Amino acid sequence: MVALATVAVAFSIGTTIGLLAGFHGGGIDSVLMRYVDFQWAFPELILAVGIIAVTGGLGVLNVVIAIGIAYIDDFARLVRGEVLLIREEEYVMAARAVGMGDRRIMVREILPNAVAPLIFQGTLMIPLAILAEAGLSFLGLGVTPTTPTWGLLLSDGRQFIDQAWWISVMPGLAIMVTVLAFNMLGDGLRDIFDVSEAGVDD
Repeated sequence: MVALATVAVAFSIGTTIGLLAGFHGGGIDSVLMRYVDFQWAFPELILAVGIIAVTGGLGVLNVVIAIGIAYIDDFARLVRGEVLLIREEEYVMAARAVGMGDRRIMVREILPNAVAPLIFQGTLMIPLAILAEAGLSFLGLGVTPTTPTWGLLLSDGRQFIDQAWWISVMPGLAIMVTVLAFNMLGDGLRDIFDVSEAGVDD
């Protein structure tokens, strides 16, 4: 739940920033991308810890906000690159010629044609979000102690590793299998959406 909500937050904000920056260019692009570059300079986990401290402590909502904001830059840079290419296409120029507004062009013409790399990026961000939440919870900076998460189970099981190793090993295996599954899903989606590679194979 935390991973999916985190990716939803990062996807929504990052896509909006990248779409506005790539479409408008100029000063808007400079301001928005300087923020993205500033955020890019911070490691995601360190940034998430700082955001949790600012938002007021432990809890699922704070973890979602913290990790989601930490991964905004990944989506923003990807969307901006796609928009810079798509906005020069003939169908975008045709939409301008018939008097379609900027907002409608972005939502109806540009964003749907940039969705494939966004889906692929989302499948890559889900395992990263799972690892980030597990890491924060393991350090005692994530969800509340009464919330069952793999990170907390790993942390609580450390003191019993000699007597009951499975308390820590099983959550670790669950994290490993889940992360591996989403990575394999991402690889499969990349093969599906990679038109150039499919053409070479044919």
